[in-house]
Amino acid sequence: MHPFDVETLTAGRWRNGGGATREIVSRPVADEGFAWRASIADIDRDGPFSAFPGVDRTLTLLAGDGVRLTSPGAFDRLLERVGEPFAFSGDLALSAELPGGACRVLNIMVRRGSRTARVGRVTGPVVPAAGHAGVLYVLGGHWRAGADGPALDAGQGVWWDGDDDAPGRAVAPLSPGAAALWADVVPVG
Repeated sequence: MHPFDVETLTAGRWRNGGGATREIVSRPVADEGFAWRASIADIDRDGPFSAFPGVDRTLTLLAGDGVRLTSPGAFDRLLERVGEPFAFSGDLALSAELPGGACRVLNIMVRRGSRTARVGRVTGPVVPAAGHAGVLYVLGGHWRAGADGPALDAGQGVWWDGDDDAPGRAVAPLSPGAAALWADVVPVG
C-alpha cells in the first residue's frame, strides 16, 4: 500500500483557473491514457468542469459548504454532505456552483469498459480484494494500513493497484468514531 498526505501532494491549477488538483495516483502513469485516477480537487470558484469522454467519475465532498453540479438535461445535484459520493459520466458538459464558497472533493475517475468504481463511507476495516485497485481517504479519527503500516489521520490515506500486495492487508480504524472513504476500483471482464 502506498501512503499519501493531501497537504504534501503537488497542486496543479485547472486549465480554466477555477481550482487546483492534487493527484493521488494515475494508473498506468500517463497524462490522458489512464485506466483509473484518484485526486483531490480544491474548487474555488463557479465555472465549467473539463469533460472526460469515455470516463466515469465519482465526486465526494470532503470539506466546505457544498458544490452544485449541473448538466443541462441530465441532472442538477447539490453535494452538501461530507462523505456522500455522486457518480456521473465524464462525457457530460458540467458546471459547478459554490453556494457557500470554496470546497474540496475527492475525484475518482475510471476508463469506461476497463474499470468500474464503487465509492462509499466506511467506519470498519477495509480489506482489498485480489486484483482490485483502490484508495482509502481518512475523513476523521485514526486508522492503520496493515499490521505494520503507517498510522493515518484526517487528510491522509493509502492507495493500491491491482498488482500490489494489498489483498489481505486490512486498513482498520484505531479510534472510536473513525470514518473514511473507500474507493474500490474493479477491473472489467
